[in-house]
Amino acid sequence: MLERIRSFFGERIDPEREGDPDARLRLAAAALMVEVMRADFDAAEAEKAEVLAAVRRQLGLTEQETAELVALAEEETEGTVCLYEFTRLIHESFDAERKGRLLEELWRVAFADRVLEAQEEFLIRKIAGLLHVPHADFIAAKRRARNDARRVSG
Repeated sequence: MLERIRSFFGERIDPEREGDPDARLRLAAAALMVEVMRADFDAAEAEKAEVLAAVRRQLGLTEQETAELVALAEEETEGTVCLYEFTRLIHESFDAERKGRLLEELWRVAFADRVLEAQEEFLIRKIAGLLHVPHADFIAAKRRARNDARRVSG
């Protein structure tokens, strides 16, 4: 999967050419969002819409590029994906605040369909552990995302 996503990025966003050394980091974050969306084996439309919005916010892609990247990630996540490669890159590069914002995005994806499944929570907990996020920050991100989801759903 990672090779096809790298190829996608190489064709559209060259970090050297565009002056964007964080492209790989944002790509890793986007891949984690897709993984959370697929964690319960039921990618609800609301979850997919949240992933598209979050990926677009983080990567600054056009709607078409965002849709292509998410579709590629969905196709490739049918098989086994090692979270370690993505989380290692993020852990080494993100500060605590940025890790917290990423966790909040992951929780938003999980809450997008208004149903938090055990698999989604397990995966986010695993990601938080791999990122060495303190439990209090993990819970705070979850609460913020849950409160935002409640406000949106009314």
